[in-house]
Amino acid sequence: MQVIIPIITLIVGLVGGFFIGVFYLRKQMEKMQNDPQMLQKMAKQMGYNLNGKQMQRAQQMMKNQPPVPNKGHNRKGK
Repeated sequence: MQVIIPIITLIVGLVGGFFIGVFYLRKQMEKMQNDPQMLQKMAKQMGYNLNGKQMQRAQQMMKNQPPVPNKGHNRKGK
């Protein structure tokens, strides 16, 4: 009994942390769609220097991207 409670707590914490992380990442992606400075900052961190036309194209691609399906249904060949 003394071992079961910490294991259950660990599993609940991992699952909760995962869902909080996914929620946070989705919110950040939504902010980037509307904020060109944030998108530019991310591109610079990745080593890219985008000009105005490339920025507009990147924002357009992010806005037109279909919603991510749940449970891995977008895998190819499986």
